[in-house]
Amino acid sequence: MKEKIKSLALALLVVCSLVQSYFLIYQLPGSNPVVKTESDYIRTENMGASLEAETMLFPAQIAVHMGEGKHTLFYPDSTFYNLIYSRLKGRQFDGFQRYAVDNVNWTEIRSEHIGVELEFGGGVPIGLLQRVMQIASDPLFDAESINRLLIYNTGTEDQVRVFFFSSRGDVVYEATKADLTMQDVQQQVDFGKDWVPYTLEEGYYLPEQAVDMVQVGLGIGLYSTEQMQRSLFFDPSITRYIREKDGSEIYTDGKRSLQVRQDRNWINYTDPAAPSAGENSPSKNVLSAVDFVNQHGGWNGKYRLEQMNDGAGGNQQRVVFQQYYGTGPSGAFPILDLAAFHYGVISLEVRQGTITGYERSLIYDAGDGWEKQVVSLPGGEPLREQLTKLKEEARIARLYPAYVPSLTEQGLLLKPMWVVELGNGATRVLPQSSVES
Repeated sequence: MKEKIKSLALALLVVCSLVQSYFLIYQLPGSNPVVKTESDYIRTENMGASLEAETMLFPAQIAVHMGEGKHTLFYPDSTFYNLIYSRLKGRQFDGFQRYAVDNVNWTEIRSEHIGVELEFGGGVPIGLLQRVMQIASDPLFDAESINRLLIYNTGTEDQVRVFFFSSRGDVVYEATKADLTMQDVQQQVDFGKDWVPYTLEEGYYLPEQAVDMVQVGLGIGLYSTEQMQRSLFFDPSITRYIREKDGSEIYTDGKRSLQVRQDRNWINYTDPAAPSAGENSPSKNVLSAVDFVNQHGGWNGKYRLEQMNDGAGGNQQRVVFQQYYGTGPSGAFPILDLAAFHYGVISLEVRQGTITGYERSLIYDAGDGWEKQVVSLPGGEPLREQLTKLKEEARIARLYPAYVPSLTEQGLLLKPMWVVELGNGATRVLPQSSVES
C-alpha cells in the first residue's frame, strides 16, 4: 500500500513539473510565448499609436436631405456630424428585405424627402459595421459590404424607411424594423438648415457657397529604415542589402523583402510565402490588417477604412486606410495620396487573414505646426465653371474637399483643394482659391 502511495505521489510530482515547465516556456494563456518561431515578428520600440478597428469605421460624409431639392453635407469630426452619427449608432436595425437597386428612383427620394445619408466610401463589411451600430445578424446580408445608409421620412404616412446599399451596386436592403421615429429624423435634418447649402447634381453634391478649411504646416519626423527592419524581420541580422538602379533599397531574408524609396520616404514590404489558412473573410482581413499596423509602425493620426478590393483569383484582398486631418468647426478631411508624393494612406495585401504586402509612408507628424490660415474653396457658379471642362473628359462621380500634401524645408504643408473623382477612375485636383488670414 505504501509503495502505491509513493508511486502516485511521484507521478503527481512529475506531472506538476511538466506543467510548470510549460508555463515557464509559454507564459500564461493569451500572452506571448518566450519561444519564438519564424512566423512571429519582433515588437520593436514604440513608433506610431495602436488603434482599435472601431475607431476607423465612420462615414466619409453625412448628407442631410431637407426636401425641395435642398441638401447639406457634414464632414467627420464636425459637431453635427458627431451628433447624427452617435445617435444612429444607438438605434437598432432589424427585419431585412432585399430589392434590386434599380427598382427605385433614389435621386427623386433624396430630393423630395427629408432624411440623412451616411456614405462609407468603398464599403464596410457588415460584420465590422455591427461593431459600431446595432444591426441585427441576418443571413440575408451578413456577407455583404455596405457603402451607404439612407434614412428618410415618407411624408405620406407615419413611417421611417431605412436602406443599406450593397457596395456591389446591384442590391439594397431595407431594415423594416428600425428603432427610429419621424421626429428623430426631423431633429437630425434640422441640424442642416443653417449650414452650407448643397445642390445634388448628376450623382455628386456641389456647394452653393464657399467652403472654409484650414491650411496647415506640420513639423515632421521620419521612421528610420533600421526601425522598419527590426519591426518586419524575424532576424534583421541575416537580411541582405540590394541597391536598385532607380536608387531604391531592398532588404531581404530570402523570404520577405522590404523596399525603401528614400526619395519618397515610402516603404513596400512583401511576404508572398506567408502561411495562411481558413476562409477569406473581409471582416477578418480588416482586423488582421489593423493588428499588423499596430505591431509594425503604428498609426500616425486619424484613419478611416477607405476600401477593400479583391485581388487575383479572389483569395486576396487589398485593404486601404485613408488618413484624415482636421482642425476647426468644418471637421476633418482626407489627405490625398499622390503619384508624385505618396502620403496619406496605409495599404495592405491580405490573404485569409495573413498579411502578404504592406505599404506606408515613413513620415509622421511631430506635433509642432508652423503655419495655420483659413482657405475658402469656391462654391456656386465659379465651381461649376471649373467642373465644366472636366465633364468633357468623363462623368463626375464625386466632388469632395481634401488636403493635398507637399514637402517643404519647414515640414509637411497640407493645402485644402477640391478633388474630383471621374467615372473613368481618374482623380483630378482643382486649383486652390483665395486664402484668408
